[in-house]
Amino acid sequence: MALTESTMLELGSLAPDFALLDVVSGKIVRRDDFREKKGLLVLFLCPHCPYVKHIQKSLAELGRDFQGAPLGIVAICSNSVTVSPADDPEEIKKQAEAAGFVFPYLFDERQTVAKEYRAACTPDIYLFDGDFKLVYRGQYDSSRPDNTIPVTGEDLRMAINMLLAGQSIPTEQFPSIGCSIKWKQ
Repeated sequence: MALTESTMLELGSLAPDFALLDVVSGKIVRRDDFREKKGLLVLFLCPHCPYVKHIQKSLAELGRDFQGAPLGIVAICSNSVTVSPADDPEEIKKQAEAAGFVFPYLFDERQTVAKEYRAACTPDIYLFDGDFKLVYRGQYDSSRPDNTIPVTGEDLRMAINMLLAGQSIPTEQFPSIGCSIKWKQ
């Protein structure tokens, strides 16, 4: 399996707008739905990737832990179902329900949102402040499917906690690593 690193979009970049279908609720979710929050966490995920599977229970826990906080969270699957049939909307919905995600899981069928975010892999993680400016992009933690480091989400949790506390997040951040986005041919 070939690994891909996050592109590490420049800190301070503005979160591109989106309006995508939440495969669980059937509703359209927009970036601006989170305008009143202190932050927005955008997670590029997919059902088939072993790197996503490795952290998905912890991601579900993170979602529950911050459910009452002034933080918006959305997951987006941008993989082409032609290239990766295991990532179709029904499989996305099954993954969300099985993992216990409490946040919307959106389908980027045209892949325009992934391109605008310069998403490269799953998982690819972006944390924006209340003005939709990028303050963190990088790894969930140092755990990988092929190492013995426990999944804690410590890198992302630290960034979220600092954002919500009004503190500056360190700019030394490590890229996320996982499966490449499956682009249309």
